Amino acid sequence: MSNSSPSKVTAASLLIALGIIYGDIGTSPLYVMKAIIGKREISEILVFGGISCIFWTLVFQTSIKYIWITLRADNEGEGGIFSLYALVRKFGKKLVIPTILGAATLLADGIITPPISVASAVEGLEMIIPEIPTVPIVIVILSLIFISQRFGTQSVGKIFGPVMMVWFGMLFLLGVGQVIHYPSVIKCLNPYYAYQLLANYPEGFWLLGAVFLCTTGAEALYSDLGHCGKKNIRITWLFVKVSLVANYMGQAAWLMNNTAPLNGSNPFFNMMPQWFLLSGIIIATMAAIIASQALISGSYTLVSEAMNLNFWPRVTVKQPTESKGQIYIPSVNLLLWGGCILVILYFQNSSNMEAAYGLAITLAMMMTTVLLAFFLRYRLKWNKYFILVLIAIFVAIEVSFFIANVKKFPEGGYITVIIAGVFFITMYVIYFGRKINNRFTKFVKLSDYTQLINELSHDDSIPKFSTHLIYLTKANNRNEIEEKIINSIFSKKPKRADVYWFVHLHRTENPYTLNYNVTELIDDKVMKVNLNVGFRIQPRTELYFKKIVQQLVTNKELNLHIRPDGSSKYNADPDFKFIVIEKFISVENEFALGEGLLIQGYFFLKHLGQSDERAFGLEKSDVEVEYIPLIYHQLQASDLTRNN
Repeated sequence: MSNSSPSKVTAASLLIALGIIYGDIGTSPLYVMKAIIGKREISEILVFGGISCIFWTLVFQTSIKYIWITLRADNEGEGGIFSLYALVRKFGKKLVIPTILGAATLLADGIITPPISVASAVEGLEMIIPEIPTVPIVIVILSLIFISQRFGTQSVGKIFGPVMMVWFGMLFLLGVGQVIHYPSVIKCLNPYYAYQLLANYPEGFWLLGAVFLCTTGAEALYSDLGHCGKKNIRITWLFVKVSLVANYMGQAAWLMNNTAPLNGSNPFFNMMPQWFLLSGIIIATMAAIIASQALISGSYTLVSEAMNLNFWPRVTVKQPTESKGQIYIPSVNLLLWGGCILVILYFQNSSNMEAAYGLAITLAMMMTTVLLAFFLRYRLKWNKYFILVLIAIFVAIEVSFFIANVKKFPEGGYITVIIAGVFFITMYVIYFGRKINNRFTKFVKLSDYTQLINELSHDDSIPKFSTHLIYLTKANNRNEIEEKIINSIFSKKPKRADVYWFVHLHRTENPYTLNYNVTELIDDKVMKVNLNVGFRIQPRTELYFKKIVQQLVTNKELNLHIRPDGSSKYNADPDFKFIVIEKFISVENEFALGEGLLIQGYFFLKHLGQSDERAFGLEKSDVEVEYIPLIYHQLQASDLTRNN
């Protein structure tokens, strides 16, 4: 089945887009201008130059790169770095590295965004109650967000759209209210002021690290493509961008009217009328909670895709509600919660977190640019010279942001780099460790053994092992099977069964594919089933297999309807037996240092994750797990001599 993105544009779909897509980028006005100004002296070159840089960053990075171009990388309605990778992976083997790096940095972003968004909003209370301890409040809010994940967001999700509508309306009105008092601020949209800041201000170039924070949610925007559809995103972006730019200009107007140094206070809350301040803080906090929820949900989807594309250990995935596509991953939830709490405890306030924020997500954007170049060239087939110019512009912008953000490394940027590094190593080890594991999987022709299997099935001297015996196989070819499966059937105690099934689960490039085909190698005796499952679907192998058998029986295709299925008056269920073959590292190995660390790491992480029977949805079946040794490099006993 294919699930294309919602293409209809209605008032409801636009409201949903506002609630889901723009949480991260929409809460940027809470901290961007504060990060640019800091404790510096207010001047026209600093304020106007800062706003000009913000405006043109939103134009090039968000509007052109993501809204206009990247949303075209629509994989059956789905977006995100793994969807983009699925579209282009056949055009370059080495694209796996930028994909892993991009995904790792996006997950790191999921740990830093909730604390900085919520802290920036809650710190507005300091203007009403000076010296109020905001850290405990932020920890409580973040903890409640993560605790609520297990129940799903279907019910509260309905208010996200209206809340964000109010939020962006507030941003616009607050901004326009200040621009009216200082209308000349409009001229800061002239790129000349951005040039002046970068070329003539003493630390102008390094301020790009703070400017970059205005577009950090663009990557998350693309990841949420499947929830809303590109038309709804493009239309709502017009309203969102106008609101954001109006608010940034409003903050600039307020700063030019109040030229005293900020000393760390936030122009976003300073420009609010005193009577509205508490209401503004509450609305900002709600918007920050919605931004956090969007990043958390996006992290679940990212890890789920990583698992299905063999980049992540298999872990438990739950569906807390009937809402399509909504998932909950307990281990990821715990990981993100722990990371967020440690971040707020370490940095204490949003100003310190600004130093850590941006470095990781810059890398994510650069990796998307790499994959996007392949997509434009090989999928859309754009003119290569036009692509070259376009990519050169993005690379120049993103490399500049990256260099400016590198300055943040000793100030706290190392935190997100370490977090992203841990995620990168995890994905790298799982992906390439599995490659090594598969390299030593030997395949044989199934046709060479079908006659022997048939003889075994009819040999009454061998006790019957099962009526239906099912093996999960990695063999794509319908006439191939792993040698270890043949050994499992015939070695030691041969496994006699009435019907032998070999089931192959194939992950497709399309996110929601779900179909199958059946090959009958011996009439009603040896069957090969290929299941084609999209990378966004959680496999339920047992459920699929039983449904396939049921369809074959109903259609009277394989004469299974006239055969005994192993059920009896004591048990009405058919007799199905699944065999799962697990490898372990044999002691008879000697490794080079690098490959030893990789394969050992792979089996360690695999052991931490779900067992294969749970991962493939076999926990309700009769499953037998067999363990066989993986011999990678045979240890040679060359120094063994006989002592007479």
